[in-house]
Amino acid sequence: MEQRLSLITLGVKDVARSRKFYENLGWKASGVGDERVTFFQLGGIALALWGKEALAEDAQVRAEGAGFSGIALAHNVRSKAAVDVALRNAIKAGATLLRAALDTEYGGYAGYFADPDGYAWEVAWNPGFQMRDDGSIELPI
Repeated sequence: MEQRLSLITLGVKDVARSRKFYENLGWKASGVGDERVTFFQLGGIALALWGKEALAEDAQVRAEGAGFSGIALAHNVRSKAAVDVALRNAIKAGATLLRAALDTEYGGYAGYFADPDGYAWEVAWNPGFQMRDDGSIELPI
C-alpha cells in the first residue's frame, strides 16, 4: 500500500448543518455529492461529511458510542497570530472552543475547537514544519 491519505470522512448527525458550518469557515464544497454526502477539497486530500448512520452501515459497524473518539484533525497556519484568528473565526462559524491557544513544548502555539458534531480540530503554528505555498506541510527529515 502506498503511503498516502486520500480522504477523511466524518460521520455527522446532520449533513446540511455540518456543510453550513464548514462553509461558514470559508471553505467551498465540491460540486460532487448530494444531501447525503458533501465533499471539500483540502489540498491533496478531501474531507467528506456523511450521515453517521449511513457511514456506520457502509463500514458495517455500530453507529453508537460515547466519549472521545481518539482522533483530532489539525489545521496548521503560518504564524502564531494566525492561530488566534482561526480559532475566533471557527467560533463565529459555530464551533465550540475546547482549549484556548497556548505555547507548546515544541516551541509552537496551538488551541482546539470542536465542530457541531464534536470532532476536535487543533489549530497550530509549528515553527519546525515548513509550510509550502499550497498550505501543505513538509516534515523535517
